[in-house]
Amino acid sequence: MYSAENIKELVEKSLKGIQYPDGPSELYAPVTYSLSIGGKRIRPILALLSCNLFTDRITDKCILPATGLEIFHCFTLVHDDIMDKADMRRNQPSIHKKWNINTAILSGDAMCMEAYKLLCYAETSKISDILHAFNKAALNVCEGQQYDMNYENKTTIIEEDYLRMIELKTAALISVSTKIGAIMGDASSSDIDRLAKIGLNLGLAFQIQDDIMDSYSDSKKIGKDTGLDIANNKKTYLLTSAIRLAKGEQKKQLLSLLNGKDISFEHKYAEIKEIYDSLKVRYLAETKVKEYFSTVEDELKAVDVKPERKYFFKEFIDSLFGRQK
Repeated sequence: MYSAENIKELVEKSLKGIQYPDGPSELYAPVTYSLSIGGKRIRPILALLSCNLFTDRITDKCILPATGLEIFHCFTLVHDDIMDKADMRRNQPSIHKKWNINTAILSGDAMCMEAYKLLCYAETSKISDILHAFNKAALNVCEGQQYDMNYENKTTIIEEDYLRMIELKTAALISVSTKIGAIMGDASSSDIDRLAKIGLNLGLAFQIQDDIMDSYSDSKKIGKDTGLDIANNKKTYLLTSAIRLAKGEQKKQLLSLLNGKDISFEHKYAEIKEIYDSLKVRYLAETKVKEYFSTVEDELKAVDVKPERKYFFKEFIDSLFGRQK
C-alpha cells in the first residue's frame, strides 16, 4: 500500500517528466512555472489513495490520469487569478503578473488540453467512464466560477446559494478525483458512489476552511494576500453567516462596507473582520467543516474494503484538517 508521501513523490515525478514541445516558449514556460511553484497536490493524491483502497497496482495508467487532475486544477487557478486580480499564488507572482493576461489565458488553455491528454492514458476500458465523469465536473467548475462572479455584484446571498456555488466550483473537482480513483481501482459501483460522496464533502469542508484562512491566516502561510475575499466582496461562509446574523446598526455598517466604493482595503478588512469576530462566524464555519468531515468519516467506514486498507486515506484527510491521530 502507498502512503500520501509515497504518492506525492509519484505525482511530482510524473509532473517533472512531462515533455512539452520546444516552442513557442511563451506558451509553455508559464505552464512549467505554474506546476513548479508547489502545491499540496490534493487531487491527484486523493485519486491515487482512492485507487489504492481497492488495488496495490498503481501504474502509469493510474498515475498519469491523476497527474492530469492536478494540471487541470492548476489551469483553473491561472484563470481564477486573472478574474480575481490576484497577483500572488503560492508566494510567487501569478502568471498574468509575471507575464501578461493574454499569455496567462492561452497557457491556461494549454494546461486544460494537457489534462485531457493525460486522462486518456487510463486503461482503455475505463476511459469512457473517466472522461464522462470528468467532463461533468469540469463544466461544474465553470458554472461555479460564474456563480462566484455573479455573486460579487450582489450585496447578499443566502447560505444555500453559497453552498451550491462551492459544491460546483471547488467540491466537484475533488469529488471527481476520488471517483476516478475508485474507477481506476475497479471498485464496485456502490463504492464508486461512496468515494464520490467522500470527495464532495471533503471539497465543501476544504473550501470553507479556505474561507476561514483567507480572513484569519498569515499571507505567507496561505501563499496569497490575506483578506482578498473581503476586498473583492467574495461571498464566503463567513460573510453569508454575518449577513444573516447581523442586526440593526451592525447590519447597516456591514452593508455599507460591502457597498462602499472609496473604502481602503485596510479599513474594509479590519472593520468586517471585527464584525466577524463579534458574531462568532469563524466558530460557525469551523462547526460546518466538522459536519462535512463527519460525513466523510461515516462514508469511509462504509467502503467495502478491510479497515487496514483505509489507514493511509484516513491519515491523509486527517492531515488536511489539522487532525491528530
